[in-house]
Amino acid sequence: METSAEWGARLDAIERGGWVEYLDSHSGLPGPRANLTLLDAVARIADERAIEELIQDGREYPTMCAAAATGRLAGDREAEARLRALAMDERWRVREGVVIGLQILADSSPNATNDIVGRWADDPSLYVQRAAVATICEPRLLHSRSSAAIAVDVCRRATHHLTQLPRARRTSAEARTLRQALGYCWSVAVAADPTPGLAAFHALDPDDPDVAWIVKENLRKKRLSRLLVPS
Repeated sequence: METSAEWGARLDAIERGGWVEYLDSHSGLPGPRANLTLLDAVARIADERAIEELIQDGREYPTMCAAAATGRLAGDREAEARLRALAMDERWRVREGVVIGLQILADSSPNATNDIVGRWADDPSLYVQRAAVATICEPRLLHSRSSAAIAVDVCRRATHHLTQLPRARRTSAEARTLRQALGYCWSVAVAADPTPGLAAFHALDPDDPDVAWIVKENLRKKRLSRLLVPS
């Protein structure tokens, strides 16, 4: 299986104008899994011209790659604005590309990613809120108490926004997508720093049906359930 570096070397040997067809033919789609290793390579080396060509193509996998590459550049506010638009794409793989790109950015510029998820946690779009939650609730990024606190806070704010929705809107695709993310991301955030994380988790209102579902789903995760076993 090729590594990201090997895919990157192959891409470097191709004229940028040939990337779109190459990516589409090596995407792994249609199929159960997209080629995420190739996507990682694109995200790390694509320049703005290549990103624009991928977006203009419009097919799912090239656009997903463009989203990831834009995420890597999102420390720039113009790139962040373009990324936000991609975070609202109807295609879930494109939205996942946004998350992957922001996590790549976080590896080298954690403060930039923290600032973005902090803004996006209160965004009017639930898809954008979901991107904030899914981005920061990645174990490799939660290596300090401060990063864990950001993850818990983003989960808390997104959960609050979900509870403020009119009942009719809670059945929308956006709301279901956000709820699904919160159904596992809380456990990741809490496990990163259990004492304050559990306090925030236990403060959730179980009388709200969506919150009750979120709590139930997280309690099924071993990373959280093991913290609740009496010593």
